[in-house]
Parts: sequence; structure tokens; C-alpha cells
Amino acid sequence: MRKTPPLNMSKANFPWSSSRKVQNEETLDEITNPKTEENRGKQSKTQPNDPKITNDDNTNNNNNNKSLASRRRKKIQAVAVSRIRSVLTALNINKSSSSFPNLGSSPKVIGTLFGYRKGHVHFVFQREHNTIPVFFIELATPITNLVKEMASGLVRIALECDKQEEEQKKNNNKRKRLLEEKIWRTFCNGKKCGFATKREIGPNEAKILKVVEPISMGAGVLPGFNGSGSSPDGELMYMRAQFERVVGSRDSEAFYMVNPDCHGAPELSIYLLRV
Repeated sequence: MRKTPPLNMSKANFPWSSSRKVQNEETLDEITNPKTEENRGKQSKTQPNDPKITNDDNTNNNNNNKSLASRRRKKIQAVAVSRIRSVLTALNINKSSSSFPNLGSSPKVIGTLFGYRKGHVHFVFQREHNTIPVFFIELATPITNLVKEMASGLVRIALECDKQEEEQKKNNNKRKRLLEEKIWRTFCNGKKCGFATKREIGPNEAKILKVVEPISMGAGVLPGFNGSGSSPDGELMYMRAQFERVVGSRDSEAFYMVNPDCHGAPELSIYLLRV
């Protein structure tokens, strides 16, 4: 018998098997690769690999936080400033509402004498040239008469008021300060000149004091001034100077006008007495 040679089972003799295997591997790769790419895409979206992007995001967040904090600080500062201003304005209103603030122990004050040519004399004392008046009275003396008296020589004005001890004992009230008295008897160089009355600063008087505020010492005329225009009482005459204050007791004070050359007796002196 003839012997048959052994069959060669190599891949070359079965080409269809290798092609099927290759096709199977390709199909497997096609099935698995898209999933891995999708997973990689998801990972790349969730976890960025670029460190520059993360740093930029962090800086943007920090900048936003800083801007919010700065805005809050500015708002808080604005609210605090507005509250402080309201408190200061309230204090100024309370000060201005008080009719006669205390002069304290001021050795020198600013005195302003003014009045219309056809009107009466008004006299004001202030601590400084731009502070609230602490003493404001209207005399019954015409200002033209006072100007004549001052032109002839020294002028002494005495203001007297009465003590009211009996009423104070009944009401158990403390005695008023001397500058708070309402009615005064007036004497000019020994002559009785009627009565002087305490007054409050009105809008017209406030404008007059504002006009003469820059003047530390001097006298003059403001033509036709009534705060807004012409006045039927004519020109406004004024004199402004520094006065030395001397307190004798609770019932006596004196104000001496300081001469600019510091020589001779004061041209104008005002005495307040409670008798």
C-alpha cells in the first residue's frame, strides 16, 4: 500500500481562516475602541489635563471674590459716613436751637454793632468771628444817636436787670445766667435810653453776620442791605471789633473794646448788671 503524505495544516493552506480572524479582531476593536474614546472624552471633560486652564479659573474666582469684598466694604463705609454726617448735623441743629450758649471762660469775644440808619441799635457777641451768637439784644437807642456819641468821645453803655429771688424761691428754679435775661434798662453815658430786649437771630440778621464775617475789626456802611435788596430803612451801618471780657460775679460782667493801637481808654464799654 502506498503511504499518503501528512497534511500540512499551516495558515497558508487555509487563507480564509486568517482573514476571518483578522475580521473578527477588527470588529472587536471597532466595538471596544469607541467606548474607550467616549470614556476618554468624558474624562477629559470632567478632568482637564491642562494646568493653565485650572489656574485661570482659580484666578478668576479670586478676582470675583475680591471685587465682591471691595464692594461690600465701600457700602459699609458709605453707610458709616452718612450716619456720622447725620449725627454732626443733629448736633449743629441742637447748638443753633439753643438761644444763648454759654461764653464759658473766654477772655476775648467778637462784638458786632449794626443797625439801619433809621432803625435801632443791634448788638451781638460771638466767641469767634464765625460761631453762633451767644448774646443778641436790640436797644431802643437809634443808631444815629449812638454814632454821634461815639464821635464826640468815649461811650459807656450800662444794661441793668432785676433779680427775681422771690419767684425763684417759689418755683425752686435756679437763677438764670446773666446773658439769658430778657429785658434790660439801658443807660448811655449816664442817660436813660429806654429798654433793651433779648432777641433771637433771624434769617436777615444771619445774612448780615455772614457778610461781615471776614472782617475782624472795622466799621462801614452796607448800602440798601436787607439780606436780598434795597431797604426802606436806608443804609446798614456796622462796627465790628474785639472785646475783652471781665466777669465780676454771677450778676456783673463787663466788655471793653480793644483798640487796634493798644493805647488809651476803650472807645466803647458795655456793662451788664443784675441788681
